[in-house]
Amino acid sequence: MTRWLLLPAALLIASAAFGDNELDRRFSKDVLIVTANTGCHRFDVYLALDDVQRGRGLMFVRELPATTGMLFVYGTSRTLSMWMKNTFIPLDMVFARPDGTVINVITNTEPQSLKSLQSTEPGAFVLELVAGTAERLAIDEDSRIYWEPAHSGID
Repeated sequence: MTRWLLLPAALLIASAAFGDNELDRRFSKDVLIVTANTGCHRFDVYLALDDVQRGRGLMFVRELPATTGMLFVYGTSRTLSMWMKNTFIPLDMVFARPDGTVINVITNTEPQSLKSLQSTEPGAFVLELVAGTAERLAIDEDSRIYWEPAHSGID
C-alpha cells in the first residue's frame, strides 16, 4: 500500500517546479533544438503565441528546469523588446530571426527589472532560458534555433 502513496507524492513534487502546473495550464508546449559550437541542444519550451501569453511570459515562476524555456513567437519581424517585471529568476534571452539564426543574446538578466532588453535588429523569436545556459552551451550569434513552425513560412 505504501508504494501507491509514493507515486502521487512524486508527481506532486515534480509539478511544484512549474508553480503547480500553472505554465502547463496557460501555455502549449513543444520541443526545439539550438545548435551551437558545443553541439545540438534540445529544450522543452512553453510557447507564448499571442499578446496575452507574451505579456505573461515567465512572470511569477520561481524555478525552471535547466532544459526548459519559453519561446516567444511573433508573426512578423520587428525590433523585439523584453523586460523582467514580476520575473523572479534570472534568464538568458536569445533573440532570433525568422529563419532561426541568432541575432544577439542577453545573459543573466536582472529579476524584476523594468529595463528594456532589445534585439539589435528585427527578429521573430525570443527564447528565454535559465540564466547561465547560453554561456554554458556557447549559444551566441553563430547559433541557430530549429523549431518546425519557424521553417514553414511563419514570417
